[in-house]
Amino acid sequence: MSNVTANGIQIEYGTFGDESNPPLLLIMGLGAQMIVWDSEFCQQIADRGYHVIRFDNRDTGLSTHFHDAALPDVAAAMLGDTSSAAYTLSDMAADAAGLLDALGVPAAHIVGASMGGMIAQTVAIEHPDRTLSLCSIMSMTGDPTVGTPEPEALELLTSTPPQTVEEAADASVLAAKVIGGNRYPVDEERTRERAIEGWNRDHDHLGFGRQLVAIMASGDRTPRLANVSKPTVVIHGIDDPLVTLSGGEATAKAIPGAKLVKIEGMGHDLPIPVWPQVIDLIVENAERANTPT
Repeated sequence: MSNVTANGIQIEYGTFGDESNPPLLLIMGLGAQMIVWDSEFCQQIADRGYHVIRFDNRDTGLSTHFHDAALPDVAAAMLGDTSSAAYTLSDMAADAAGLLDALGVPAAHIVGASMGGMIAQTVAIEHPDRTLSLCSIMSMTGDPTVGTPEPEALELLTSTPPQTVEEAADASVLAAKVIGGNRYPVDEERTRERAIEGWNRDHDHLGFGRQLVAIMASGDRTPRLANVSKPTVVIHGIDDPLVTLSGGEATAKAIPGAKLVKIEGMGHDLPIPVWPQVIDLIVENAERANTPT
């Protein structure tokens, strides 16, 4: 893993595969470090002929944290007052484009999960020349009437943050059970190990809050998504309780020519059994852009 200056901040990133292959940028979700893109998952995409890049979004992991920003007022933001926002998804999309600049990558296939899907959509909207294709996973358009979380999942966003590594591991297992689908059991050992690794890299609950307010401050992308012209696939778990299925449906409806794939038994997660299907969809969509028409 390495660190570069991009868009005026430090961004930590890692790569998989041959640099001469088509670049594919993975953008992770709310409060999630790049290691949530499992190394094996990344390598399997790289083995399909891509140069895979994953990175820590601002306010997560080893990238720049905005400790000097105003305290994020999540409660006020949920009621419509987003004045405490330190930045928006547009700034986070600019980070992604800046990372490509720093790496000398003219354009990439953009793949995002959850909040990462929102950022990926924003990259496609605001940086179309940097976007070869778009894959939005378990995400939404920013329209507050779609993708509405179920009550138990919503509670996770406002729960008391863990204070120790043990609490972080317990909280991660609990969250996985709440937001996961009903077909694939939670691998508690793997989930705990990843939570411990994440805690040891960084833990910043205010960074989580700043990202959450940024989502709410960024508004509805639906009208602008109509201008996205790059090959797009939208992937969503039918059993997702955090960003419910209507979020993915609305995303695919908003983007001309987008392909919507609903995965049975998948919640707000990427369990190992669905990796082959998800990777096939990512690669097939990228190949639509790689193949001259």
